[in-house]
Amino acid sequence: MAVPGLQDFLQRALRAQVYDVAERTPLVAAPTLSERIGGRLWLKREDLQPTFSFKLRGAYNCIHLLSEEQRSGGVIAASAGNHAQGVALAARKLGVAATIFMPRTTPEIKVRAVAKLGAHIQLAGDDYDAACAAALEEADRSGAFFVHPFDNLDVIAGQGTVGIEITQQLPEPPDVIFTPIGGGGLAAGIASTVKAIYPGVRIIGVEPEDAASMKAALAAGAPVDIGSTGIFADGVAVRKVGQLTFDVCRELLDDIVTVSTDQVCAAMRSIFEESRAVVEPAGALGVAAALKYAQEYRPRGDWVAMLCGANINFDRLGHVAERCALGDGAEALLSVTIPERPGSFLEFCGALGHSSVTEFNYRFNGSKDARVFVGVKLEEALEQLTLRLHKRDYRVTDLSGNEVAKLHLRHMVGGLLPSTERERIVQFDFPERPGALLEFLTVLAGRWSISLFHYRNHGSAHAWVLAGFLVPESDDAAFAAFLEETGYRFADQTGNLACTDFLAPPESLRPALGQAVKAVTGGG
Repeated sequence: MAVPGLQDFLQRALRAQVYDVAERTPLVAAPTLSERIGGRLWLKREDLQPTFSFKLRGAYNCIHLLSEEQRSGGVIAASAGNHAQGVALAARKLGVAATIFMPRTTPEIKVRAVAKLGAHIQLAGDDYDAACAAALEEADRSGAFFVHPFDNLDVIAGQGTVGIEITQQLPEPPDVIFTPIGGGGLAAGIASTVKAIYPGVRIIGVEPEDAASMKAALAAGAPVDIGSTGIFADGVAVRKVGQLTFDVCRELLDDIVTVSTDQVCAAMRSIFEESRAVVEPAGALGVAAALKYAQEYRPRGDWVAMLCGANINFDRLGHVAERCALGDGAEALLSVTIPERPGSFLEFCGALGHSSVTEFNYRFNGSKDARVFVGVKLEEALEQLTLRLHKRDYRVTDLSGNEVAKLHLRHMVGGLLPSTERERIVQFDFPERPGALLEFLTVLAGRWSISLFHYRNHGSAHAWVLAGFLVPESDDAAFAAFLEETGYRFADQTGNLACTDFLAPPESLRPALGQAVKAVTGGG
């Protein structure tokens, strides 16, 4: 399909009848955040839509423009959240039968929300790709119209109404608009409508570092499947962007910024403190990017950040709060070696100066030195603190960016392996649904002894497991095949610095560990 010109996109968006169901959401000033970035920042409150997400706009516009014959056959969609609710509400408003395919891992709160809107729910597969494949198969069989979540002209035009509103709500065109990118529908819609009116406005796309599918597509010159993605910002965790959205974004986006999980968590807290809005991780990407972008580029005019959704499970907020301080740079996680003698912890706290301890994990291991896992609330630059500790002869390693340390080790104390047996440490993530943990343990059982097991779930579609296995060197090939056969996404963490510091045997038993690490890394 040829990509329309800007004026055509603008006309499509101007004709879109989205306000039959959608709200013209406010653009609100963010004075506290503005002070932080050194300019004027505005928040576009799409979290205030009836379905708490902008997705309603594109879904309604697409279904509204179907012919009577197409509507009579019903519509089908695949989604684990925001698009599902948008399609369900739009179909109910227009009197069209809707079937939504959702992964079996979808939290019950989202399934109920879609069902309350009158849609028929089909649970299929453990992720969006499997649910989408089932939806497309059913659309082919039944003749129902498949409402694509992003790669559809009418969906893009519906999302483009957001851009029109922004240009109408400010007295002057903004300098920059930060828009999240999942499949690219919102970014394409905003870019095409805004630049049709004000071509000088910079449109900055935002993606998670671990789900940067548009960035990968732009680098490759075409949409590419980036494989498994991070799942924290599940609203934008798309493996492959659309061809149509790619074509538009390639022409109209001025830049792409990627942000970390910790930066997103910090942005969620900042948004709450600014406006008392509780947004989902994808909904905070724009603010996270604005804060990061302002470190290099001082605002010359108004900046606008999209708050694109607020469909978050309450269970996940604890995990978000846990990561906020790291994202703001207000806390650091450190691995520190201190003398194993009475009073050494007191001396260490004194060496921290005004930076206070937020957590301290330690267990005696019988050696002359103690390795401690410590969280520190920073009252000075981390570099200055580290330098001062080094001068006091403390060996310090910064683990603030180590995902294994943040997800698992900060919740584990005394995990040393008290033997010379050879241990392999593997991190898994697996779909979270009823019986999933039992199924996972059943897959792992039998062939090698499990020496460590730590399981975490934060109310999301996936859970994380850190597991240790006692694997003789002669079993390495069989163990590698076993990991592949499990069908779960995994990463071997045996050589991870946090694991070697806190899960490995004491120094006196380290030769066995060294052999294991060498086998994992392929070191010579």
